[in-house]
Amino acid sequence: MSEVAVTGGRTAWRGGLDAQSWSARSGLDARRALQLLLAGIWLLDGVLQYQSFMYTKAFGQMLAGTASGNPSVIARPITWDATLVEHHLVLFNTLFATIQLLLGLGIALRPTVRVALAASIAWSLGVWWFGEGLGGVLSGGASPLNGAPGAVILYALAAVLLWPSDRGAPAPFTAARAVGAHVARPLWLVLWLSLAYFALTPANRAPQALNGMIGGMASGNPGWLSSAVRGAASLVAGQGLAASIVLAVALVVIAVGVYLPPAAARATLILAIVVALLIWVFAEAFGMILAGGATDPNSGPLLVLLVLAYWPLRAASVTDGVTAPGEEGEAA
Repeated sequence: MSEVAVTGGRTAWRGGLDAQSWSARSGLDARRALQLLLAGIWLLDGVLQYQSFMYTKAFGQMLAGTASGNPSVIARPITWDATLVEHHLVLFNTLFATIQLLLGLGIALRPTVRVALAASIAWSLGVWWFGEGLGGVLSGGASPLNGAPGAVILYALAAVLLWPSDRGAPAPFTAARAVGAHVARPLWLVLWLSLAYFALTPANRAPQALNGMIGGMASGNPGWLSSAVRGAASLVAGQGLAASIVLAVALVVIAVGVYLPPAAARATLILAIVVALLIWVFAEAFGMILAGGATDPNSGPLLVLLVLAYWPLRAASVTDGVTAPGEEGEAA
């Protein structure tokens, strides 16, 4: 016998074909829109990789620099990869750029979305190691303000959460459609609690740590952006510990927000968007894409994309663990 769930004045039937069709209506468009946003970011990455800067030795040196501070088992393969890229720069950089363009196009096209999302996960993991040095999480230099835990690993997380399949029951938010809320919520919790942890590491809570980290992003950017970044740096000058604590508290609130009722969850998600945008503008300087040497827009846009994937669906039942018979995935 079917059950009825009423949320926000709307009625959804749980059980049988009604649950499946209602679930598709409630989340299909939102997920596809987020897939297209992810595709757009991959396309941007590919375009950035084609910049003339990436065809100079500076690109290889940038890759080699990510080995610094990492354990030798992580650092040595990075150094080997950077040397290989320097010796065949045109070939490898063109290959890197083309792969990212193909990932973006593949995600944007429905017939290839599954293959492209799977490939993006594998590619992201490789770049996270060889291109980002695991985001600095093992070197002690990771910070929410410099893209920790590594912007590219967020691409992999987004691909998992936006996978085009359904568990058969109405989902409380888009990210829960493929993996279920019981998996999606812990993933969110781990991400934001890890950011809170990184905010409080010794390298980030030193008196001038945040000032130096933010101020260093002003170089090479347009005057208006450089001024904004330097202004943000001056606000935390000598206040590393206090600023780190405030940031960590905000990140913890965001982390637990997905476990709160929808109204409170939306408030914490709005806070997450504000924090992500402030980091992106003032600490990451738009990922340095205006300075001409960036390979991606850094973590800010990916964090916003993830926030939108966790935004409560107004008509969705917030009851977890209900599975309708005849589970079917979304047509690719």
